[in-house]
Amino acid sequence: MRLSFFVLSLFSSLRTSFPCFFPCKRKPTEGFRGRSPFGRKPDSKVVAIPCVLKLHASDYYMGSTWQSWLTRIFFGALIVLGCFLVGDYGVSIDEPTDHYNGAVSGKYVAEVLLPTFGQHDSTVTQIRSLASHNNNDHGVVFELPVAGLGRLFTHKQSARYYLLRHLLIFLVFVLGTWALYRLSWLRFNSQVAGILTAALLVLSPRMFGEAFFNGKDIVFLACFTLAMYTLARLLQQPTFGRALLHGAATAIAIAMRLPALILVFFTVGSFAVLALYPGPTDSVARRRYPGILTVYLLLTALGVVGCWPYLWEAPLTRFALAYRSLSHYSWPFTTLYLGQFHLATQLPWHYIPVWLLVTTPLPYVLAAIVGLISSLWQLLSSRGHNLSSLVGRLDLLLIGWLLCPVLSVIVLKSTLYDGWRHLYFVYPALLLLAVRGLMLIRQALKRPSVRWLAAGLLVLFSFETLRTTGRMVRLHPYEHLYFNHLSAPIVEQQFERDYWGLAFRQGLEWVLAHDPAASITVSSDVQDMLYANTLLLSSAEQARLRLVPKGSPLPPARYFLANYRWHPQPYPDSLGPEVYAIRAEGIRILSVFRRSDSVSPK
Repeated sequence: MRLSFFVLSLFSSLRTSFPCFFPCKRKPTEGFRGRSPFGRKPDSKVVAIPCVLKLHASDYYMGSTWQSWLTRIFFGALIVLGCFLVGDYGVSIDEPTDHYNGAVSGKYVAEVLLPTFGQHDSTVTQIRSLASHNNNDHGVVFELPVAGLGRLFTHKQSARYYLLRHLLIFLVFVLGTWALYRLSWLRFNSQVAGILTAALLVLSPRMFGEAFFNGKDIVFLACFTLAMYTLARLLQQPTFGRALLHGAATAIAIAMRLPALILVFFTVGSFAVLALYPGPTDSVARRRYPGILTVYLLLTALGVVGCWPYLWEAPLTRFALAYRSLSHYSWPFTTLYLGQFHLATQLPWHYIPVWLLVTTPLPYVLAAIVGLISSLWQLLSSRGHNLSSLVGRLDLLLIGWLLCPVLSVIVLKSTLYDGWRHLYFVYPALLLLAVRGLMLIRQALKRPSVRWLAAGLLVLFSFETLRTTGRMVRLHPYEHLYFNHLSAPIVEQQFERDYWGLAFRQGLEWVLAHDPAASITVSSDVQDMLYANTLLLSSAEQARLRLVPKGSPLPPARYFLANYRWHPQPYPDSLGPEVYAIRAEGIRILSVFRRSDSVSPK
């Protein structure tokens, strides 16, 4: 009931904040002049909605076109679907740590505002101070408010907290999907293109699956996409108001993760393009650009400090320390890639491209290649003259968005692990280029010489997308284990599998359901994954489990849950027979072994 109330409240807030989704049913009124959000001067009719933006009737009268209804249906169905699925996922290995990072910063902020906060509350005093915390330089722009909401609504109830957390991650993903939809609409001047791009993001199995538990990479993807959308609007109409909005979005993205600093370079470079390649539709004098850019940079700097408590006491010094920590980050483990274990600091240059290719639906990749080649050709063949138009400027931005981060991690030999999740934020650019490629193929239908080839490609794209949708249904709730055209044996031998550890939830539930003992001992080769998923169990179920650490002097646990992350080969017989296994489209991701000679204590 409380979840339903929360969703209804969210719906009401969305209707107020985003009237383009849930518009007031008003007829166009005559004589109300203004400028539309797309920057075109309305020539006749404008929709007047109190307390919101003035909307051009031909673009924004939401009750008059089927595209508008399709948009509302799409996002409404997405939110409803997410609310139904949110309870199906386990807890990833990083989530308890991320939650604690948010709690540490939350305690620091509370003590700054109210020095006597929590002095008589044991749950607060047990939280370490920000100064002594190992991860104090991690961005908490998402984790801090989530920790606060968790304390308000789910205090001392871990299962409810992680349900709330997963819902909030998904809602941020919806926000990022909306930003991508608007960015695509702006680039292609087509609402249908915007819906198509958003749909491709939702129908990307790994992105959709991780949108329920990956509070790092998916949230960063959403924040980065929102910042790119505000940058596109700033390029369209450079005003102080849009500079303030873009500065706020950039600050949030940087406070989430430092790689978002590239947004500042994108913005400064975009203003250089505006100055060097003025266009006939540019309505802002170039002499105003320095002032607008200064406002953006100032708000970005202030916003980063405001959103990142770690910086409050010494902003410049601590920002430099955080950047140095990121630049020299060392993850001391290995990762399975192409059948061999590599140190995360010594990966082959092709690690990111290969992971991207094997985990992204193949039609999206092929369409994106077509769109990328077309954009580069148009840019080079015009010798930069197309940069005087908004479309040309946005295409240059998309090319940089996709290629610059990928090339930088290859050249700098950055520390990477867990697939290509650290670069998920470039994926929206790939989808935008894929939509451009699809539109080029669609235009080829008008040419008799290639009509049948273009039609065949579009049919294959549609078929493969439907097939991907069906595979997402079969994989649920393990969509993050999607590989496009690799067989299960090849995946098991060549790549990491469930590095998030979500399958432990299902494994623990099976053990509890099939062993009636009052106390059950369990162990694993990845103990953190095992512990994380006990947090979704009820208090009574948690009380029945006894976790035996690896290498403990205690007697061996009766049940051993194997993850296969660092052990792709079969496990030894000494663990007992395999009594339960979890597979995702044939890929073995977890096994439960039971020792017959060990009895759980009563």
